Amino acid sequence: MPDDIRHPQPSRRRAALLLAAWLAAAPWGTAPALAREAPRAPAAEANATGVIGIEEGQLNADYWIRQQARPDATILDRAAIAAQNRRLHRLDPSVHDIEHLPAKLRRAQVHAWIAPLSQARAETLYDERGEAVPAQTLQQLGEALALDAIPAEQDTRYGMVVRRADLRTFPTRLRVFTSRGDTDIDRYQESALFPGTPVAIVHESRDRKYWFVVSELYAAWVEKERIAEGEAKPIFAYTRKTPYLVVTGASARTVHTPERPGVSDVQLEMGVRVPLLADWPAERPVNGQHHYASHVIELPYRDEAGRLRFSPALLPRIADVSTDYLPLTQANLVRQGFKFLGERYGWGHSYNTRDCSGFVSEIYRSFGVQLPRNTRDQAVSPAYNRIELAEDLGHEERLKIVKTLEVGDLIYIPGHVMMVVGHEDGWPYVIHDTTGITFRDRTGELARVHLNGVSVTPLVPLLFNREQPTVDRITSIQRIRP
Repeated sequence: MPDDIRHPQPSRRRAALLLAAWLAAAPWGTAPALAREAPRAPAAEANATGVIGIEEGQLNADYWIRQQARPDATILDRAAIAAQNRRLHRLDPSVHDIEHLPAKLRRAQVHAWIAPLSQARAETLYDERGEAVPAQTLQQLGEALALDAIPAEQDTRYGMVVRRADLRTFPTRLRVFTSRGDTDIDRYQESALFPGTPVAIVHESRDRKYWFVVSELYAAWVEKERIAEGEAKPIFAYTRKTPYLVVTGASARTVHTPERPGVSDVQLEMGVRVPLLADWPAERPVNGQHHYASHVIELPYRDEAGRLRFSPALLPRIADVSTDYLPLTQANLVRQGFKFLGERYGWGHSYNTRDCSGFVSEIYRSFGVQLPRNTRDQAVSPAYNRIELAEDLGHEERLKIVKTLEVGDLIYIPGHVMMVVGHEDGWPYVIHDTTGITFRDRTGELARVHLNGVSVTPLVPLLFNREQPTVDRITSIQRIRP
């Protein structure tokens, strides 16, 4: 069946008319100029999706790929990507070279990792029931850091993540929020680490249930049961083993196995690389199961003593994986982004999903491209081709810049990042993991759509606040290209 029948493509002219009508109703000064590119749409032209400028056909990756003149042309080859990753490690202060830490860690260094992160918040915090978190509880969280127990000097210890692990501001599962009733953004949730990630173990909470760990891209508290302690040499050797598989779907899961619970039902996220045991004997079962319908991979697990061990595991052949990182092309960038379409937004990787910066990081990681973890670090990283937009840059100049954006470009506003997927009538469209969007409807009234997930939207009609277009809040654009 032709693709256009499975995924009906909207009339580009009709989509342009709809968007132009919305732009014409916008309050900022350049809207009339934008609207002249197409006549105002009739009032009866309703938008079936309920999202400004979007019709159903645009929720299909192929719609945007067909627009590109050379969608399968390589943007960066493997050598160029490796060189860029080295540049990131060399130039970006947010990246930690944990493999080459000194054999001994001093108190000042450990304290400098923990103290800036685990800061008490000035505003009132609320729990999941909407009740204010007692001052005594907050005080106990500060005491749980055990900063007074950091030794003057300690041996550098290493571990590896064995299960997807939440990174926390404090060593606690307590979820806290800055307003009653809004339980999406847990202010103690920092990020997440995925199986196979090496970490330096630098401190222990007072109750001995959490470790403070430093990974390549983040440092925070993690439950000890998610980490297996081991020696540096086998840990870093594991990350370089060949052959390997790369997860190219949104996620993949190993098969259930009661024989080896440590590698049973393990969730692997997009871009995670795992060693492939390609020469596993055909007659030898893996954890009680024949492996002809699965890939035999190697995964870390935690033994009863908390030590690192490795075991074969089965990843079903139906899993979306590749024997290498994907070629970095415009078509693949769009396809990888759309594999998350509709996934729930998860602040700091809550809900077993991801947030805006994690979303773009995992897309690019499927090509072997490394990005810093947070938007604030991604936006200013010197490792990429960065376009800085000065705060006083005028709206018209900003519109000229956004019209030149290309597929894969990352657009940063304070606290958020979006990835360009294409253009409609000359104006950029983006895919992003977002809580919601604000815009003026065609009557000029302010509208807010709570998307709470990975979504495709136009860029230009979006508002940052009641008066200011999102375009006017762009701080930088990062281009992952030569």
